[in-house]
Amino acid sequence: MLWLRSKTFGGTAILLAFALAAASRAAQAQAPDDSTTRKSVYGKLETVDPKLNGVIVRSDAGERLAWRFDPKVIAQLAEFKRGDPVVVIYRQTSPSQKAVTAIAFPGKAGTPIYVNATGSRITMRSAPMADGVCGGPTAAPVTQSIVPIDGTTEVLEACWCCADSGDRCTPSNKTGNGLAVLVRCFK
Repeated sequence: MLWLRSKTFGGTAILLAFALAAASRAAQAQAPDDSTTRKSVYGKLETVDPKLNGVIVRSDAGERLAWRFDPKVIAQLAEFKRGDPVVVIYRQTSPSQKAVTAIAFPGKAGTPIYVNATGSRITMRSAPMADGVCGGPTAAPVTQSIVPIDGTTEVLEACWCCADSGDRCTPSNKTGNGLAVLVRCFK
């Protein structure tokens, strides 16, 4: 998954093609550990391009951001329309690379619904927020469920995380009502 920024309005195809060509280098990076910085981009969906396996988002700050995903993820995103509110949750794995955890569409479901598009069975963990923070040491109890490939799960607690099946993670992402497509899980 690759992230690029552009302040210009023209050249969507060029921007997306450039982003997608360079994304193969990003995919070769090793999976980051839990110490990487978690971030989110809030904005509006501009384009889902199944031919290039790409997504372009216009952030609330006006930046144009492009990512490349596996075709299974793109298939999950195809139902969303230009202008839909979107949140891209990612980890900064190095100064120039970001790895997307999930793409969320607020308001597209009445509860927090997560679709497993990671390509493997995962463990979904959730916990209440403690002192206004996700991932704190006093957040309990932790609820855990196994989500099959292409399966969905609902999370009722305020915080969540996902990990490869059998692994553990700390629920440190904020849950919101809507539909989120899980792209990659971290410990």
